[in-house]
Amino acid sequence: MGTNSKSSHESYAVSPTVSTEAPPTPPDLGATAPKPVMEIDPALLESMLLLDSSSEMPLTDQGGALTTDDGPAVGVPAAGEMPAAEPADDEVPVAETAETSSPAPEPVKTDELEEAALAAVETESDEGADGTGAGAAGTGEVQSAEEEPEDTDPPLTPVPEAPPAGVAVGTPILVGGEDFLNSQAALVSYLSPDGPREVLLAHVSEDAEGKLLDALSVSGTKMVDVQVEEQVKERLELDKKAQLAELVTAATTSVQHKLKGGGPMSEASIQKHQKALDAVNAVLASPGLTDDEKAMAQYYLDQVNTVGEKIQNGGAPMAHFDPHGQLVTKTVTKQIPAPTDEPEPGTLAAQLRNASRIKAKLDAQSGETSWDGKSRSKAKGKEYAIDLGDGWSAVYRPYAANDPHNTEFSMRGQLEVHAPVGAGHGKQLVDRLEQLHLVNAPMTAAEGEWTYLSNNVTAQNLAGAPGMKAAFAEAKGLEDLQVQEIVHQRAESLIGLGEDELHYQVKRIQLEAAQKVLPKKVKVLREAVAKATGFASGDALAASAGYDPTPATSGGWLTWSRFDVTGKSAQIKEAFKGRSLTHSIGGGDMVALFGTGVLASTEKRAVMGISSGVGMSEQQDKYTGGANSVFIRVANTPKSGHGGQLIWDDPSVLMRRSDYYAYNGDKFGVSPDKKKSAGLTRDPLKIATHSASNNEIMFRDGLDLLGAEAPSRIVCNYAHQRTALLESFKARGITHLGGKPVEDVVKSSH
Repeated sequence: MGTNSKSSHESYAVSPTVSTEAPPTPPDLGATAPKPVMEIDPALLESMLLLDSSSEMPLTDQGGALTTDDGPAVGVPAAGEMPAAEPADDEVPVAETAETSSPAPEPVKTDELEEAALAAVETESDEGADGTGAGAAGTGEVQSAEEEPEDTDPPLTPVPEAPPAGVAVGTPILVGGEDFLNSQAALVSYLSPDGPREVLLAHVSEDAEGKLLDALSVSGTKMVDVQVEEQVKERLELDKKAQLAELVTAATTSVQHKLKGGGPMSEASIQKHQKALDAVNAVLASPGLTDDEKAMAQYYLDQVNTVGEKIQNGGAPMAHFDPHGQLVTKTVTKQIPAPTDEPEPGTLAAQLRNASRIKAKLDAQSGETSWDGKSRSKAKGKEYAIDLGDGWSAVYRPYAANDPHNTEFSMRGQLEVHAPVGAGHGKQLVDRLEQLHLVNAPMTAAEGEWTYLSNNVTAQNLAGAPGMKAAFAEAKGLEDLQVQEIVHQRAESLIGLGEDELHYQVKRIQLEAAQKVLPKKVKVLREAVAKATGFASGDALAASAGYDPTPATSGGWLTWSRFDVTGKSAQIKEAFKGRSLTHSIGGGDMVALFGTGVLASTEKRAVMGISSGVGMSEQQDKYTGGANSVFIRVANTPKSGHGGQLIWDDPSVLMRRSDYYAYNGDKFGVSPDKKKSAGLTRDPLKIATHSASNNEIMFRDGLDLLGAEAPSRIVCNYAHQRTALLESFKARGITHLGGKPVEDVVKSSH
């Protein structure tokens, strides 16, 4: 529904930040906890060690694992913990682990790995006879992170040893790399009778899911059917009927072969070109073509003309040619490996079960959140319960196993990491991400700029700008080269390692490369963004007014700004002249809302312990993805305002953020990640013109009601409600909001 029906914002932010160096070898997780390693084909390792520039080091994407049985709860109570109580009707009960016996794949032989490593050392000793090569190190030890120079760039968000207990929004942190949405996570410490329950909440990016699934134990023989939504290219029926793709491809391939070989054009190549040209022209001359068919025929005509020019003049080979196709979304059935109860060496035990959420409780009087460590509410979808060993556990809701049409879209990618009961696990919660093959290093300022630029590319719709695709491709190439460089430096130290240790070190090299190369990638992306937005250079962009690659704390999450707004605040204010942003809580409790200090999304409220039913379309929003956002509306500036309303008379306060999207109508906040709904925009100048009474602007996670995002007016329904809110502010020492005395901000409509 529209803004009036939403007082929430969406689910957990994302990823973590660590302030301690990860160990160079797998931590001792006890006899029952496998080391986070991966299987590597000897040929792949050999190609890496021999510095084959064409080699890649992709993580084996198992594609997700499913079973038809529900797995165990998030973790097994440690010694001294209270046993699980009988679940309520809406809770997910703790299930016993079912034993299965799936044969594990044959492990790679260690002597084969050593042989590949020895071959690399022999090669390097020849190249580095002067003692400067990696082979001259002679230490025979794996270089650890502690042996490297310390990074002088401090983390943007230090990780607390113990997040404050009972704080509903938790402590937001940032992690380097791109494994998490907005590189963000939150550390929450729930109160419980047994002591604090510390949890890391994050949102894994879809691109990083393969790495995480690679860390889990899956069967190579037992498969399960899952329905997934995929975008595929489909040819038009007219293309198939006229065989344009086949004819143009044949002409292109024939001429390309001559160009690469340097030989003269053959009569056969010329004839293929002419045949393709005749077919394309025949289609273009056909009456009644649709716009899509005209675009398709023109696409092929452009390629045929390029082929003809090469026949006449020769020259360099042509760019790769793909047949014309339109992107369509289809639901397809795939088979993916099912999890096994007995983990393979170097993997983590994982069980598939029905999806659930932490069922916390928020005390209305104290504002503190609590959770017993066991109670969970039901959700529509699937999740993995993962055993990390020693009382640690994780829960992950995969993209691949949750059909966007039939499951709750907003929960896909959510990750929970659970520590044993007690305080002081903040840094360890982040460290444990490495077991899931996810980056766990702290985000530095240089790395933060990558997230800032990436968010601006999305917010300003720059993905299709000239040079942007090439910039991202170049950045990916830099990361691949960094992997090769590190492997080259440490080739000799890999010799003699056991299979698990070797795999573990290769995994660490990948994580280390992703972190090390980010500053270089930032420079490439900054130059491309500068060009796309009219700046002379990346340096000129960085020096411009409004460019601020430092995140701002907003309640229990972090937000990034967009320089096209912060650098042009006067233009934004002029566009919104006579207009304000509003949010209605209807008959909701204003004192309770400001007790948490945030306007939170449906997903965020769930883990804070706020009961459901606050918003009018919570369930619908979960299926559209809107549950990850809080809904705001643009309207003509009200003179007095309605009761139960928050008003931002200066919309630029919120428009500076880079995470919003909007519709001039009620779309239930359908996420742009789910589908491109008609009318979606991120342009603040266009949003300022939205006039539909049910228009909506979605801000991810929510808004900070007591900080920089505070509303300029808070309109209560009645005078006694205004008095109660002012008394609450006084008791907490809150005297000003948005630079104004609270008495001037809080109003009543009656």
